Amino acid sequence: MTRKRDKPEKADRDREFDAFVAGISDGFVSLDNQWRVTHINAAAERLWGYKASQLIGKKTFDVLKIDPDNIFNTQYLASKRSGEPTAFSAYSGNFGAWLEVRGYPHAAGYSIFVRNVSEERRAHRELRERESKLEAARRTNERIFETTLDLILVVDRQGNIIQVSPSAWTLLGYRPEEMIGRSAREFLHPPDLDRTRDEMRMARRGRVMRNFETRYVHKDGRVVPLSWTGIWSEAEQQHFFIGRDMSERNAAEERLRRAQRLEALGQLTGGIAHDFNNLLTVIIGNLDLLQERLKADTKDADYGTRALKAAMRGAALTRQLLAFARRQALDAKIIDINERVAATMDLLYRTLGEAIEITTALSPDLWTAVADPTQLESAIVNLAINARDAMPEGGRLIIETANKRIDENYVAKNFEAVPGDYVMLAVSDTGTGMSPEVLARVFEPFFTTKPTGKGTGLGLSMVYGFARQSQGHVQIYSEVGHGTSVRLYLPRAQGAAEAIAEAPAEAVPQARAGEQILAVEDNPDVRRVVVAQLEALGYAVIEAANGEAALKILERGDPVDLLFSDVVMPGGMSGYDLARATRRLRPDLKILLTSGFPKTAIEEHRPPSEVGNLLIKPYRKAELAAKIRAVLDG
Repeated sequence: MTRKRDKPEKADRDREFDAFVAGISDGFVSLDNQWRVTHINAAAERLWGYKASQLIGKKTFDVLKIDPDNIFNTQYLASKRSGEPTAFSAYSGNFGAWLEVRGYPHAAGYSIFVRNVSEERRAHRELRERESKLEAARRTNERIFETTLDLILVVDRQGNIIQVSPSAWTLLGYRPEEMIGRSAREFLHPPDLDRTRDEMRMARRGRVMRNFETRYVHKDGRVVPLSWTGIWSEAEQQHFFIGRDMSERNAAEERLRRAQRLEALGQLTGGIAHDFNNLLTVIIGNLDLLQERLKADTKDADYGTRALKAAMRGAALTRQLLAFARRQALDAKIIDINERVAATMDLLYRTLGEAIEITTALSPDLWTAVADPTQLESAIVNLAINARDAMPEGGRLIIETANKRIDENYVAKNFEAVPGDYVMLAVSDTGTGMSPEVLARVFEPFFTTKPTGKGTGLGLSMVYGFARQSQGHVQIYSEVGHGTSVRLYLPRAQGAAEAIAEAPAEAVPQARAGEQILAVEDNPDVRRVVVAQLEALGYAVIEAANGEAALKILERGDPVDLLFSDVVMPGGMSGYDLARATRRLRPDLKILLTSGFPKTAIEEHRPPSEVGNLLIKPYRKAELAAKIRAVLDG
């Protein structure tokens, strides 16, 4: 009776067990002590790829062709020998999947629970990779945040600062902890507050990145221009801003604009000086002729002398304008700047007076430089006089020289400079100094802060023009209350001796009998003076108002010993065009040109061989006579 009851109960338990293992998601395999399959659920069938009918009663290692050293084989055998359960994960090449296995030894055999964890491992690996990338990005962002030279701000909707980069100390003079928790408007330049608010509103409304510029106030009170890139994060309810200091860029742009402005002023000034030279040629020429007709002891002669002196001062003024315009005639030589400084010292002592102490710091191993010595001495005196005027109560003037190498870094901040070796001459004072507004215009012609009648405003303009025309550079440093330093950089002499040798002086002989000159000048006032001067020198003169008229005279064969023509003439034919046409008609005819622009300025547009003989306006009659005689005899 007991056995009959046991059989139904066992059958019930088997059905319950079958239902249990059939319902679990893990694969289940039961093995006897010979490793033959006694039971397998549907999940294991799907995982192994075999039906129960193919496995029941067969050894798993044979059916699945598991190698003896396979981890699954070794783990199961070790677990059975030890009587201890095992649990591990391993990749199965048979099934092409990662399996998580739990094995349980028992007296009747061995039970295995197995689960495919490939997808979980892939998802876990991807999660780890994402976390790793996020961590790397976080560390990178932290490094950027900690080391960036730009200013990073995180602010809330109301503009309160939540986070600020350490660069705030460098850019604004505040430590981050001094700014966090405070409103950004406390640091904004007040005129830029409304604009910043508008940008923040538009960022929240448009959810797009904004680019704009505002100014913040440094802890020391100065204004710092910042170019911002900002974005609003709806998720964090925060604004993220990155601001770049534009001070250096703005300063560079201002230096470029200043250089362009000075260049434009130079072109305008050069043109005005050219026109003045034409007028002064008429005035000085007529006064020269008038003085020859007046008796030396008469009052009229005295009037003429004073007028001539005034005209010559006007000529000196145009030379100053041409110096700024870099169109003055330079007589460059290889010079020792230390010697030139020494040569001016007596004059400086007399000019500056006893209230100003003069000290020098001259480099003993100074390179030689290429410059016009007379113009250099004039520049030293101009700078010293400016320094004197900046020290009304007295002070100290320091003149120093040094060898300097201008590199690409310097050029990046000084657009007019060119890399190379230079001899630097610095003239510094302990005077009142100049404000940034004055400093920005200091080289402009006729700009001066001195009272009316105390200066023309051309001193520094001349120095600027002289430096630029000498292929050099000039830089000025000044602070209100601390003085000014002007540094003149002149090119180092390197094998230029032959190119700048001084021309020998010429004698001034008188006109010879029978010599005739063709004078070509479009300005009738200038032409009348020229003709009168030439006739006074004993030359026969043929007049022509332009190049076409002069060519007709030459074509008809009139006897002419010298063509004397202005360079700039209307009608499409310049003095150079006339000279070329003349050489074709009369190859042996001597030619002398004249211009209100100096030879160096003309050579910028024409080769020196074509410029040839040139007389610069305005000129005295004696200069005209000497030049004509030199050309005729040459």
